[in-house]
Amino acid sequence: MAQRALPLPAARLGRAVHTAGATPEVSGVVLLLPDGETDSRRRPSPLSYAAQLPLARTLAGAGREDGLAVHVVRYRSRGWNAGADPVADAEWASDEVVRRYGDVPVCLVGHGMGGRAALRGAGHTAVNSVLAMAPWLPDGPGEPEPVKHLAGRRVLIVHGTNDARSNPELSYRLAERAKKANRDTCRFEVHSDGHALRQHRSEVMALAADFIRGSLFARSYARPVADAFAAPPPLGLRMPLAAGFGRSLRY
Repeated sequence: MAQRALPLPAARLGRAVHTAGATPEVSGVVLLLPDGETDSRRRPSPLSYAAQLPLARTLAGAGREDGLAVHVVRYRSRGWNAGADPVADAEWASDEVVRRYGDVPVCLVGHGMGGRAALRGAGHTAVNSVLAMAPWLPDGPGEPEPVKHLAGRRVLIVHGTNDARSNPELSYRLAERAKKANRDTCRFEVHSDGHALRQHRSEVMALAADFIRGSLFARSYARPVADAFAAPPPLGLRMPLAAGFGRSLRY
């Protein structure tokens, strides 16, 4: 007799990540969307949550004076599945932010599969910005990824040029289409880095922190980020992430 599939658990927000000296009043929220698998109804691995914690701590530290709260979203399942995909979980999480914190801006930050979910979930009214790192995007026939809903948001895509898991050219093509719908779109290339963006981890984290502070709290962007937003394609969509980015920034 075939076993009945167990119901999926509800999506959840991980505990808010705080750092010493953080202001108690929340003025903006980052929702971190982990990577996953193409098709799996298994429960998410605890490792996917743990992998987001270094970035969560970096962002919380950078935004401690601005009232930034950072939460990792715990998906219902680890795959991109019909009826239980991470986009629905990201939208639920945005609703939950509104319930908990009120009318504060939200930035969706995702890696891999989570990067695609962040881009897809950016149409939520609470979301004002999205950061997609090495986003996994489909390649083949079918409807292209939607981009019109990105209008009015700040969009940053970061991709390693040696990513063997998520094709960086697909994120470039999406960025090209997104730029036509929304001029506030830019993309950085991390030369010689792979899917996990480990080789230039400190620069990627500094870029993420700079983008989030600028997008959520109207801080001035670092010059390379401001230039990337202002530059026409392809320059602003193939902006190299320079070695040492962030060393002169102080948070």
